[in-house]
Amino acid sequence: MRILLHDNSGHPFQVQLARELARRGHVVRHLFNARFQTPRGSLTQLPGDPTTFEVAAIDPGRPMAKYDYFTRFRQERAYGRLLERELGAFQPDVALLSNTPPDSLLAPQRWCRANHRGFVFWVQDIYAEAIARLVAPKLGPLGAPVVWHYRRLEAGLLRRSDQVVAITDDFKPLLKSWRIEERRVSTIENWAPLEELPPRPRDNDFARQHALNDKLVFMYSGTLGLKHNPGLLLGIAERYRDDPRVRVVVISEGLGANWLAERKRTERLDNLLLLPFQPFSRMPDMLASADVLMAILEPEAGVYSVPSKVLTYLCAGRPLLAAMPSENLAARTIAAQDAGLVVAPDDAQGFAGAASRLHDDPAIRTTLGCNGRRYAEATFDIHKIGDRFEVILSKASHLK
Repeated sequence: MRILLHDNSGHPFQVQLARELARRGHVVRHLFNARFQTPRGSLTQLPGDPTTFEVAAIDPGRPMAKYDYFTRFRQERAYGRLLERELGAFQPDVALLSNTPPDSLLAPQRWCRANHRGFVFWVQDIYAEAIARLVAPKLGPLGAPVVWHYRRLEAGLLRRSDQVVAITDDFKPLLKSWRIEERRVSTIENWAPLEELPPRPRDNDFARQHALNDKLVFMYSGTLGLKHNPGLLLGIAERYRDDPRVRVVVISEGLGANWLAERKRTERLDNLLLLPFQPFSRMPDMLASADVLMAILEPEAGVYSVPSKVLTYLCAGRPLLAAMPSENLAARTIAAQDAGLVVAPDDAQGFAGAASRLHDDPAIRTTLGCNGRRYAEATFDIHKIGDRFEVILSKASHLK
């Protein structure tokens, strides 16, 4: 098959899947948004990549206006037209689209239907529910019609898709209520590229560069947007501000990172280290520099957003400290695998208390970290995952 895989974010596991499919003889073009502000995977040609694999960026010309909703609407529609152009140039048998906003999917889906090509919607988040829970309350009287628009738009896109991949069974009741045929819906949970994230020693180049090798490090890496409360991270820095042995490291960019930078300055939190997103090649050493890896998710995210950073963390062999809804798949995974401590997202005191427990007990840090790595090794098998996607993509392409 000729497969176009578009992942707006350029995350690590999607491009790993593209490489795996190319190794099986498919011709795969992997695309991502050059202007989307997020951590990225290995988005260049690597030695040993199959000749049937290509990776390229779509450059919309300027960053997405994440928090200017009406400008973002126009930008996402324009981005969809760029993606449609890529489909026309590559002429795939099937398109697999991930992390792509509904407004950017309209033109590509129309192209696929008009040209009798398969279209697979890889659902990472329920976009309309995020709008309803996080954005609509800020829009006042406009909130209700905006939510209605996105529910109608997203449901229509899903109904017109040849196949749908959901990352959790938690999405299925909503998809059923939107009249998405169950026979076209498959659940494949997200994963992390295990082979690219080997355990690394605590004392490494990244740790030495940032003077972390002799500290106890609480680390957060990833997006800090509307679904996250950076105040929880600030609280840990405040708790240990007078302990010279502790560092809180936050690797992020954008709204939440800017807020933390201002608080660091005004509160003189010298123990809070803020860094921009790092190249994926540095990820193993970066995560190994931590003693505890932190994840946060707001209550409004519920079951409709599953942070993939948790899966990357599990590969590092470090314990997780998480504040997120207990019903969220990521929270359930951490608890079921005994890979960390999870508290409610609005429980700042509980988050600080769990941090203290991990701070004080090296043995439990070791046990939890080993449990997480063991789960990753048993679960993140790209060959088995590739088998499942290959079947789904084949079904979609053969429908035409």
